[in-house]
Amino acid sequence: MATIHKEVAAQQPLATRKAPQGTGFSQPSTFTLVRAESPALCVMTDLKQVSAATIGPDATLAQANQTMISRGVRLLLVVNRDDEVLGLITSRDTQGEKPIQLIQERGGKFTDLLVSDLMCPRERIDLMDTTDVLRATVGDIVATLKHLKRQHAMVGEHDPVTGQTRIRGIFSATQIGRQLGAAVQTFEVSTTFSEIEGLLAQDNA
Repeated sequence: MATIHKEVAAQQPLATRKAPQGTGFSQPSTFTLVRAESPALCVMTDLKQVSAATIGPDATLAQANQTMISRGVRLLLVVNRDDEVLGLITSRDTQGEKPIQLIQERGGKFTDLLVSDLMCPRERIDLMDTTDVLRATVGDIVATLKHLKRQHAMVGEHDPVTGQTRIRGIFSATQIGRQLGAAVQTFEVSTTFSEIEGLLAQDNA
C-alpha cells in the first residue's frame, strides 16, 4: 500500500517588535459589553470555568461577609463537607433586614448569628435549566430576575451519569448591569445599614 506523504509548510518565526514606552498588561475580566438581545451565556458566571465561592453553614455572618469581600462576590453557596449544596446566602441576607428581624424575634447579638440562620435553604432555590438558558437572551434573564425579585439566579444542570442536579451557573444583576452599562434594579432596597451599625455598636459595648 502506497504511503501518502503530506507536505508540511516550512516553519517560520513570527515577526516581533520592541515593547514601546507605556506598555501595560491585560488582566482577567468576566465583563464584556452586551445588549439586551445578546445571548444569556454572555452574562453567566460558568462554574466550570470559575470556581464557586462557598462557605459552611456554621460560619458566622462576619466570616461570610469577609469571604464575599475576598472573593469579590455577593453570593456564597452553603455546602457541607461533601460539597453538597445546603443553600445559599447573599450580601442582602447578611447586611439587610433579615439579621435585624431575627435578632428582634430571638434576642441575642448580631455576632451570634450563623450562616445557617439566614441562608436560603436548598429546597427554596429556584433553578433555571441550562437548555432554556442556551436559548435565552440577556433581556430574558433580566426579566427572570425581576420576576423573582432577586439579585441572583441559579442555573441547574442534570448529570445523566449520576442523575444528580448540579448548579452550573450564576446570574448576577450587578454584573449584568455593568455589562449593559445600566443599573438593573430587581427589588426595593430598604435603608437598614444604620440599624446594622447600631446593633454592631451594641455588641462592642
